[in-house]
Amino acid sequence: MDREDPFGSSSDEPFAESSDELKPASFTNEPQQEPEPVPEEGVRRGGLMPRIRSETTLRILWAIPLIIAAIAIVVIDGTAFTATMLVLGCLGLREFFRMTELTRPLLPPAYAGLTAMVLVAHWGNPEDLPLVFAALFPAMFAFAAARESRPAITVSMGITVLGVAWIGGAFAHAVLLRDLPDHGGALLIDVLVATFLTDTFAYGGGRLFGSRAIAPVISPNKTLEGLFAGFIGGTLGFWFAGLYQDWLSGLDALLMGMAIALIAPVGDLFASMIKRDTEIKDTGSLFGPHGGLIDRLDAVLFTVVVGYYLSLTFVY
Repeated sequence: MDREDPFGSSSDEPFAESSDELKPASFTNEPQQEPEPVPEEGVRRGGLMPRIRSETTLRILWAIPLIIAAIAIVVIDGTAFTATMLVLGCLGLREFFRMTELTRPLLPPAYAGLTAMVLVAHWGNPEDLPLVFAALFPAMFAFAAARESRPAITVSMGITVLGVAWIGGAFAHAVLLRDLPDHGGALLIDVLVATFLTDTFAYGGGRLFGSRAIAPVISPNKTLEGLFAGFIGGTLGFWFAGLYQDWLSGLDALLMGMAIALIAPVGDLFASMIKRDTEIKDTGSLFGPHGGLIDRLDAVLFTVVVGYYLSLTFVY
């Protein structure tokens, strides 16, 4: 994996699939190859060291301008941030539905549901989000009943619900977190930075020391060593940010950082599992060779949700 998302998450994860991994057999004329085994530590420290340093540098250089742009959007204006989240949410939903197009998801209710969730998150009350999400079900029924042919309609509705919950729920919670009084923007930036550091430290730790795979079927190159390095990096990153915020105690920042660093790889693995099941390597091409939006934000789609509820617990 050699791509980096704008907020610090990676498509193929820092302790995930290699960037050299072949697409599934159904997408090529060649037989599918088994993932290469993780190199021994001695080899990893020797011949791969220049490559590791080069790839890590490229990942950081790719991420820095996007992180700056993300911070600018967070700081400038809440309405502009909400509009950006709405656009990105629709792009992410589009990628997911292109991945699962054979299931014939119900597109109009899905886009309407995501739009309503993001807008209500900014101009409504957090308590209204479950009601908005519940309205998705009668809308799906209306569109499903209007279809002339309804084979596997249950699967179509299930994929629709998954897309709205996964993509729409995450972007709505990003708006909720940004809109928390006084410190919402700073907390969102803390979450994004911690996610980025979790990804970067996990990538470096996994490449340098990784030997114990933790999810060989879903993501062959995810290692226990990378997971541990990412946990340390993300935790310390959030804690360090808390040192400059007098409204967030050091202990609270440490605990929040630990939670963010633990949930980030779950988001990575979740996206990887779906990509494995749909037999694709990249969710899209929005970022050219660096993949699609979901590739870039897979961990963030989980950490912003957790970050919001952690903020309510520790800060408000």
